[in-house]
Amino acid sequence: MLYFLLVLLFVLFFILPYRISCIRNLLVSTYPLGRVGSLLAKKDFPLNKTSWGAPVVWGDSPESKNVRQKFINRSPTVGLAVFAIGTYSQYLQRFLASAEEYFLAEHLVTYYILTDNLRGIPSITLGGGREIKPFYIAERPDWVHLSKMRMSLLSSIIKELLKDEVDYLFCMDVDQVFINPVGSEILGNLVATLHPEYYNKPIDLYPYELNMDSKAYVSISEGDYYYYTSELYGGKCHEVYQLTLVCSQYILQDMEINYHALLFEESYLNKYLIQRKPTRILSPEYNWLKSNKDSKEIQVKRILVHKGVFQMVAC
Repeated sequence: MLYFLLVLLFVLFFILPYRISCIRNLLVSTYPLGRVGSLLAKKDFPLNKTSWGAPVVWGDSPESKNVRQKFINRSPTVGLAVFAIGTYSQYLQRFLASAEEYFLAEHLVTYYILTDNLRGIPSITLGGGREIKPFYIAERPDWVHLSKMRMSLLSSIIKELLKDEVDYLFCMDVDQVFINPVGSEILGNLVATLHPEYYNKPIDLYPYELNMDSKAYVSISEGDYYYYTSELYGGKCHEVYQLTLVCSQYILQDMEINYHALLFEESYLNKYLIQRKPTRILSPEYNWLKSNKDSKEIQVKRILVHKGVFQMVAC
């Protein structure tokens, strides 16, 4: 018995730690950008490219400057969709005014305003080639209910009205404000934005949906190193249509079992983007929380989110 205990202690204190160390080193070297690697090792920042080769967009980087140069002689049409329902219509003036100053200033832009109060759309002086197109949406009882329907509403509007109007479409929350230029560096087939609260955090902190019955469920083997906000996403119009269609189907299937994912649309969005990788990822420059402390990596803030004041889930 004493011999057995001595052997057990030797294994626990000498052999096992060595084996764990070897396994850890193997995982980190094999999966530097995967779910396991992010649990074990902190990646160098700032990010410039994902493990599947998609660029991470920093507005002043050489890659962004090259992209803007390529679009100088092109004239892509871009749509920017926001929901302004109920009391949130009061933030539309500030959103539009800041977008006119900073959002794709030299490009053709159409603002799609989905609202229950057409008279509440402010009068804004627009630049050449820019316009506002309102869509009436009946007011929902509360924003939780609306968050269950917005993906469905967007997919229907894209299919029926927008698919031939614009080349690119972006969806944003109306409670954000542009404070620095956002140019053609954001344009891509499928564009996601890194969540500012989970940037440079280990993946075990990501709030993936853990209910296995939900269509938003992310298993331990699925997650990426990147967690995305639902406050800004976009891309080619047909890609955004596919995203909103699939997410709306996920949401409706969960509603059939009387369930909705923990973080509403954001949970379904992250599930979709794990399955269909984005081709461009915007850095937290493009979605920075006003309440966040300054970061060495985030030298320029381009879009601010006022968390704690506005709690609307993104479109």
